[in-house]
Amino acid sequence: MTVGDRLEQYTLQCPQEVLIVKAEIEGEPDEIAIFRGFSSSLMRPTAFDVDIPILPDGTTILSIDRLQGPYDPAHPQYLQQGLSWEDFLPRLTQLGL
Repeated sequence: MTVGDRLEQYTLQCPQEVLIVKAEIEGEPDEIAIFRGFSSSLMRPTAFDVDIPILPDGTTILSIDRLQGPYDPAHPQYLQQGLSWEDFLPRLTQLGL
């Protein structure tokens, strides 16, 4: 299971949360919103094919923000900000992801 798959599964199990993931993908910065099992880039076009991972293998996670859903960019409601991948891993492990 890829990093992106694990984060999408997390949002399926925690549907009240939105994750904003800052990442480096193939040397380029990106910001990804993940909500209820779906990922979408906030900085570049997102492929229509759901089989193309938004966060492919080799992605470097820079930080993860947990927000109360639904996401309103004008009024974000942060639960936690700036989590590293290592900080977020115990949440995934606790849910069996």
